[in-house]
Amino acid sequence: MRIAEVVLSLDIGGQERLLVRMCQALRERGHDVHVVTLTGGGALRSEVAPLPIHDVVRRDGFDPTLYARLFRLFRRLRPDVVHTHNAAPLSYAAPAARLARVPRIVHTRHGHIPYTKNALRLARVGARCAHHFVAVAQDTADIAAREERPPRGRLTVIENGIPLGKFRPDAEARAAIRAELGIPPDAFVVGTVGRLVEEKDYPHLVRSLAPVVSDRFRLVIVGEGGTRGAIEAAIDPAARPFVTLTGARPDVPRLLASFDVFALSSKNEGLPLVIAEAMATELPIVATAVGGIPDVVPSDTGLLVPSGDAAALRGAVQELADDESRRRRLGEAARAFALRRFAEERMLDRYLSLYGDR
Repeated sequence: MRIAEVVLSLDIGGQERLLVRMCQALRERGHDVHVVTLTGGGALRSEVAPLPIHDVVRRDGFDPTLYARLFRLFRRLRPDVVHTHNAAPLSYAAPAARLARVPRIVHTRHGHIPYTKNALRLARVGARCAHHFVAVAQDTADIAAREERPPRGRLTVIENGIPLGKFRPDAEARAAIRAELGIPPDAFVVGTVGRLVEEKDYPHLVRSLAPVVSDRFRLVIVGEGGTRGAIEAAIDPAARPFVTLTGARPDVPRLLASFDVFALSSKNEGLPLVIAEAMATELPIVATAVGGIPDVVPSDTGLLVPSGDAAALRGAVQELADDESRRRRLGEAARAFALRRFAEERMLDRYLSLYGDR
């Protein structure tokens, strides 16, 4: 089966990492996978190789020429499936695929999308062109039903899956990463991983934990993005020695293994891939109760707090810092939950059934 996966970019992010792994896994299953980007470039580009990559670059603003260029690409490739991811690919590639008479068009909405009025109008056209509209969480599906409005019967939920074998407790990695970052072996480490973007609200995480960080209570933020300056500005000078911003890193499984608690301070989310990865690494979760997060963080695996509530976030983290046995229980339950819920193979099987290969 020839599959064209269409994404805005191959920059580092949860959606993009999921796409790369999906493409690799589909190729391992014998499918002919092509990746189409609307921006070109991207730090994850090398990880997609040796799959063919087609850059059909969108011009600034509304770009009507993009429909024709994608149409020509799909007519040349003759894919059995076009799978679009998030807003711009839905708006442009789904209609182009319909015009090119692609047999199966699947779309996935991965989380929050701040649509303008005109962009939402284009997305609704794209949603009518898709044979299947997938949301990664029920909350995301509910929003899609209101916003993109896919036709009745086409909307379904498929939760993200991860390669579970890559994520597990790792004592060697824990020691090595802590030594590299200058963190004492016995320090309590709160960590997070993600793109440094507004919806993740990392400045709030930094301000919330500023009163409690110390040489023995560290905060590590892994990722890169446009809000790095705001995060650095939010760090109290007294707390600065105890807060580490690593930038983008390729060794996320090893970094997760160096944490004691995984924290997420998002204002909105779909189903964060990194929560599944952290749970598989046997980390208890402290996260805001937004988007699809409450569906995948049961009370025996972590603590949920209201978005924007600094005292609640700090209190939840402090509870776990003060109770090692509770951390261990939550972490063990989190890993067991991840092994049951987030198998990559199950996610792929469900997508392949939509592609028409099951």
